Amino acid sequence: MSVQLRVVLDQAVQVVDADQARAALSLTAGLVATAPRGCTVSALVPSGGAVDIRGVQDVRTLPLGRRELAASWQLGVAPGVGGGLIHAPSLMAPLVRHDRVHDNDQTTITLWDLAAWETPEALPKAVVLWHRAMLKRAVKHADAVVVPSHAMVERLADIANFGDRVRVIAGAAPDGFRVPEDAGARRDELQLPPRYVVLTGEGEVLADGFRAAARADVDVVMLDAADGAEPALVDAASAAGLPEHRAHVRGALDDADRAAVIGGAEAVVAASDASAWPWRAVEAMTLGVPLVATDSGVHRDVIVDGGAVVDAAALGDALIDALGDGGRRLSVLGSDRARAFSWASSAERVWALHADL
Repeated sequence: MSVQLRVVLDQAVQVVDADQARAALSLTAGLVATAPRGCTVSALVPSGGAVDIRGVQDVRTLPLGRRELAASWQLGVAPGVGGGLIHAPSLMAPLVRHDRVHDNDQTTITLWDLAAWETPEALPKAVVLWHRAMLKRAVKHADAVVVPSHAMVERLADIANFGDRVRVIAGAAPDGFRVPEDAGARRDELQLPPRYVVLTGEGEVLADGFRAAARADVDVVMLDAADGAEPALVDAASAAGLPEHRAHVRGALDDADRAAVIGGAEAVVAASDASAWPWRAVEAMTLGVPLVATDSGVHRDVIVDGGAVVDAAALGDALIDALGDGGRRLSVLGSDRARAFSWASSAERVWALHADL
């Protein structure tokens, strides 16, 4: 008997989180490539959506658009979805009552971050309420919850009781993520300085990264800034001792531009203590860029020895080392660590999860 795994690709029409949208597509391609004998992959998409992934056997277009679908699923109404094995690469899932034992129906969800609980002030109120409501539905109806690190398992346990239903399946850099041949031209187009470090993080912890860059006497490029965030970020850099003209703020970039920026950096500073998959840190290791990160549970889990994981107060010294003699060592260690992550291996674990259920 053929087994069909249906993947929810809710951002096939409208991208609301670029990293998660990329992850969903990459994971789906990995599921196709690693499908056990007799198993196929199909997709569930909102109205107006389309999926262009080789090997996906069927695409079911649901009767509602993404926004309406999110509201409907929040209320536990899932028109047109049906049963079977459903894997959601996010919290967007048809979490309704089903019978796993007798009908072999399964629904699993993925949590890439816990921002709606840890930093709700940084998100629109409606987004926070939706995430919290969906997690409550997941407690009742999800057969398993996937998180990308063991540290997030511990943090999630403080928020909701999933018992033994939580599984750890890591993410990865985009397939084929590499520095493009025209990287220099791309960096010129983005008006980047000749020498810089990339800084990632959010909220008050960014100040630690700015102070580290000021101590190391190097410009900072910040990626993924929200629209209108540049003045506040530049002010934060100045308050931390980094002159305004040395803080360069850029928004979300496509894979090629982002690889050009990260690949051209002398180091990447991951100044975050959030319970979230560290997308840019993993990309830095993939490209062999020296990585310096604030000590946190997630960074200890994911980076391990692939970068310098230090207390916030030691970021400056670690960055100076990464910009000097320690850079080559960190580059090699990061490249080695990055090999632990791939969408094919993540997909294999998703198949194993559904087989276990």
